[in-house]
Amino acid sequence: MSGRVLVVDDNEVIRQLIRVNLELEGFEVVTAADGAECLEVIRRVKPDVVTLDVMMPRLDGLRTAARLRATPDTRRLPIAIVSACTPADLDLGETVGVDGYLGKPFDPADLVALVRRLMRLGGELAGEVGGERDGGFGGGAGGQRGGRPGGFRPERTERTDRG
Repeated sequence: MSGRVLVVDDNEVIRQLIRVNLELEGFEVVTAADGAECLEVIRRVKPDVVTLDVMMPRLDGLRTAARLRATPDTRRLPIAIVSACTPADLDLGETVGVDGYLGKPFDPADLVALVRRLMRLGGELAGEVGGERDGGFGGGAGGQRGGRPGGFRPERTERTDRG
């Protein structure tokens, strides 16, 4: 297996589309229908990467990302937004420390490439010493915008500027 991905989207068709594309590439995929369900299952499934839609019932993707960043067990977990986002959503994604963005509709090859890059990122972060990653996070201590090197880059599907 290439790693475990938790796919969070309220649209069942999109969840299955993402699942199939990732499973074809050897990833194990677990799904959740919204952010609240994500928070319920994340401790049990221990994913290597999480993909989040923004607009979801109960708990949206950005608030879910903020909660993941504020929790010690998940603060280093690579998170990607896979959604049709507004500029305000992208600003919030930067603030909460999202690691990547892929706009809908997306090319399946871009999805796979993004998840692979975040898997590598997760491996790098697991090797870090100390409790914080790249400085402060929105939703946690610090919380400043752009607390990570280089900031959030919505025009790209990856973050390559980690130091």
